[in-house]
Amino acid sequence: MRLLPSGSTALLVELDDLDDVLALYAALAGRPPVGVVDVVPAARTVLLVTDPARTTLAAVAAAVRTTAPRPDARAGGDVVELPVHYDGADLAELAGLLGTDPAELVHRHTGAEWTVAFCGFAPGFGYLTQDGGGWDVPRRPTPRTRVPPGSVALAGGFSGVYPRASPGGWQLIGRTDVAVFDLARDPAALLRPGVRVRFVPRGQSRDCGPSGGVVAAP
Repeated sequence: MRLLPSGSTALLVELDDLDDVLALYAALAGRPPVGVVDVVPAARTVLLVTDPARTTLAAVAAAVRTTAPRPDARAGGDVVELPVHYDGADLAELAGLLGTDPAELVHRHTGAEWTVAFCGFAPGFGYLTQDGGGWDVPRRPTPRTRVPPGSVALAGGFSGVYPRASPGGWQLIGRTDVAVFDLARDPAALLRPGVRVRFVPRGQSRDCGPSGGVVAAP
C-alpha cells in the first residue's frame, strides 16, 4: 500500500485492487484508528478523514500499517433484499452480448450475494460487486440522457441501482420499487459500503419490510 496526505486532515491509502480495498475498509470501518472520523472507500483507495484535535496524520499512518486486512471482507454488515422486475430495456441484447439468454443472465444476477464496495456518481449510488465476480459488461456505446430511478444495471464488473433519474451508460436489466436513497430515512442511503445485497425476482422476495428492504442486520 501507499500512504499519502490528502490536504492537512486526511490520509489517502492507495491499494492494488478492489479486493484489497474491501479487506482494508472492513478492518478500518470496524475499528477505526483514534481520531479518524470517516473512512471512505473507492475503487483502489481508502480515505481516512481525521479530527486534527485528536490525532496526527503520522499516527493514523502508523495505525494503518499495523492493521490486518479482514479476509472475510464480505461478511458482516447489513443485508438488503431488493425485489426486481427483470424487464430492463437492455436485458435481451446484453444477454446476447454475454453469450447467454435473459433467463440465465437473471439467474446469474440473483444467484450470489453482492457487496457495496464504494459509492459515487450520485448520492445513494452504490457500486456492487458479486461474490465470485466474473462479470465483464460493456457500457452502452451511447449513454442515455435519462435513466429512470430504481433502474437496476450492469457495467464492467459492477451492478448498481440508479437512485434518481439521471443520464447513464450502464446496461439496464430491471427495476426495483425500493427507494435506495431517501432523505426522510436515516441513513438516507440504503446501499452503503459494506452492505450486502440480494437481488430477487419480484414476487420471490422474503421479509422485505417497510424499512426499504432490510432483511437482516447482524
